[in-house]
Amino acid sequence: MAGSSLIALIDDIATLLDDVSVMTKVAAKKTTGVLGDDLALNAQQVTGVRAERELPVVWAVAKGSLLNKVILVPAALAISAFIPWTITPLLMVGGAFLCFEGFEKVFHTLFHSAAQHQQEEELKQAADDSTTDMVAFEQTKIKGAVRTDFILSAEIIAITLGTVADAALLDQLIVLSLIAVLITLGVYGIVAAIVKLDDGGLYLCRREGQGTLPGLLRGLGRGILRACPYLMKGLSVVGTAAMFIVGGGILTHGVPVVGEALHHLSEHSEQLAGVGPVLGWITPSLLNAAVGVIAGGVVLAIVSLIQKLRG
Repeated sequence: MAGSSLIALIDDIATLLDDVSVMTKVAAKKTTGVLGDDLALNAQQVTGVRAERELPVVWAVAKGSLLNKVILVPAALAISAFIPWTITPLLMVGGAFLCFEGFEKVFHTLFHSAAQHQQEEELKQAADDSTTDMVAFEQTKIKGAVRTDFILSAEIIAITLGTVADAALLDQLIVLSLIAVLITLGVYGIVAAIVKLDDGGLYLCRREGQGTLPGLLRGLGRGILRACPYLMKGLSVVGTAAMFIVGGGILTHGVPVVGEALHHLSEHSEQLAGVGPVLGWITPSLLNAAVGVIAGGVVLAIVSLIQKLRG
């Protein structure tokens, strides 16, 4: 009897772990759009910080991110347990916010690029100025990054909660906790690598010695230094596109009529001769991105109108 009970317990644990693994993979896939933007934003947050202080600042923001998730995960479980009907509206609000943030970033880049460039120059000058209080400067950076992380973490937790909304409470707890920890470690580990990439390139450039290998290493270092600015811009572009795709996808799934219409359109595109398989693969993302751009523009217009009315 005891042996059979132990076998049943092991089987239950294996089933639980299998379910958790599947749900974690699905949730991680759905949050990739937010992760791209999370990487870009957090890598940009250390702009102006002195090289020797970059990793301590990233570590401080990572600790703030974990604290954010310690608050958000229990809140998400409470919502799922007591007011589960609010999950879809919260996801819709989150999707609209993602679209708004992406559209605002594009709008700002297109129409306020000079102001953005001036702001970056001011940050560099502040970092080089010996009279600048770097402790206060870093604290301001960290607080801003943690606030941004709270919003993005809330999006990640909300998307994950929508994925596991029908699961048992224990499954929800495990999946939410795994996603929270894995995403924090992954994002800030990659951010730390990105912000020190230029230092690695500089180290390789300064390698001494004659011969093929030292020359190749110096060439690699120069290539890394040239690629770093483009990497940051690429992350920003990918993150913005992903925000439209993920945000638009959340909105279309929240409105069944729109979701069904886009699904039928995707199916028709698959039937086109020659290009059907390719169109069938990219059409859903393009349609979701289009919905995201339109939604982001509408929300930005509403927000701008409210700001003008408030003076």
